[in-house]
Amino acid sequence: MGKLEALILGVIQGLTEFLPVSSSGHLELAKALLGDKSIPQESLLFTVVLHFATALATMVVYRNEIGQIFKGLFKFKNNEEFQFSLKIVISMIPATLIGLFFEEEIEQLFDKNVLLVGLMLLVTGLLLLFANNAKFGNKKVSKQGALIIGLAQAIAIMPGISRSGATISTSILLGVTREKAARFSFLMVVPLILGKVAKDILDGAFAAEVTHPLSLAVGFVAAFFTGLWACTWMIDIVKRSNLNYFSLYCFVVGILAILSTFLIVD
Repeated sequence: MGKLEALILGVIQGLTEFLPVSSSGHLELAKALLGDKSIPQESLLFTVVLHFATALATMVVYRNEIGQIFKGLFKFKNNEEFQFSLKIVISMIPATLIGLFFEEEIEQLFDKNVLLVGLMLLVTGLLLLFANNAKFGNKKVSKQGALIIGLAQAIAIMPGISRSGATISTSILLGVTREKAARFSFLMVVPLILGKVAKDILDGAFAAEVTHPLSLAVGFVAAFFTGLWACTWMIDIVKRSNLNYFSLYCFVVGILAILSTFLIVD
């Protein structure tokens, strides 16, 4: 993978991780368009590195909230920070189980499967359409709600289903306020990504598969800085309930992706 290709993919990841249009789906479409020749395992590695970059961007944007959570946890009391952390842990359970037991199957999905991405983008578009037209709620995320949102996050492992779109939409449909929905959605993914990266390091996957470390670094930096901007922008968009534009975008790109599989012949 060349440095220019890595830069383009990094910018795409930084933008689409937070915007509800599926970062994994756009990465797979971009790889197909750019003629990426990496094997599925290498493709997944690059995707994980870019997700790690946007996880760090999330931590920077929500640094005050994360600091308060850790501060509350070290008081060793059943306070608001502890309850919020418990909900984050609950939300991680579905995706963690799928990641542990279906890792090989997941890797195969990240192989420029344009038809699958197109179909899943249509699902994302429908979710955003329903959420945008839902009534404004005033609830906080409950423990039961955290599990349901976690299930949405697990389903969003599929390339083409937006993780932020699925989790924010699910939260809104559960009656959670839009600002809290965005906050919970962006924070709940951080432990999962950090855990995935730690697992890959312990398994020796990074050392065995990195053939272009400079390209990985370029992609990482691009995803991090574009992610900082996109995260802040998305929070404002969710507050103002302007998800219909992203829904329309997902429908258009999804249909084009599906059509391309019938029109392009190898």
